[in-house]
Amino acid sequence: MKKILLSLTLLMLSVAMYAQNEVTKFLGIPIDGTKADMIQKIKAKGFSYNAQEDCLEGIFNGEDVYISIQTNKGKVWRIAVTDKTDFDEGQIKIRFNNLCQQFDDNPKYYSLKGTQKLSDNDDISYEMTVHHKQIQAVYYQLPHDRALNRTVWFTIGGVYGEYHISIFYENNKNESHGEDL
Repeated sequence: MKKILLSLTLLMLSVAMYAQNEVTKFLGIPIDGTKADMIQKIKAKGFSYNAQEDCLEGIFNGEDVYISIQTNKGKVWRIAVTDKTDFDEGQIKIRFNNLCQQFDDNPKYYSLKGTQKLSDNDDISYEMTVHHKQIQAVYYQLPHDRALNRTVWFTIGGVYGEYHISIFYENNKNESHGEDL
């Protein structure tokens, strides 16, 4: 009887551990569960909660940021990390390319497109205002198995020469899939 209970316990633990690997992680925290739980876990990493703005604030990857938590049916599906500071067009290109290089160099991520850096000739302002182009880079957290559920992407936002970057960590299993349509 003890062997059966031990086997069942080990099976349940291995299933739980495997499930954790199928979910995008932010600061090592699985993007899953409730918003309140996620807020507490991120606060434990040194961020402070701003109740008026309903976001967390702190330093992430060397930048002052806002962190917002998005839910679907009570479960966290996205963490959005947005720069507090705006940059001019030259600075945002450098910041974007540095992020691409950091993701390219990090063994926890891969891209289906390879490197996604901007060139010196890219005119961000023109592309965003005239062509309504969204400038972004998309990566996936390893392992490869079900990695499309573990999307991490970032984009340039802003207008009139003032730009910022938002990084999105998504658990695509928890996002809306049209079930409410």
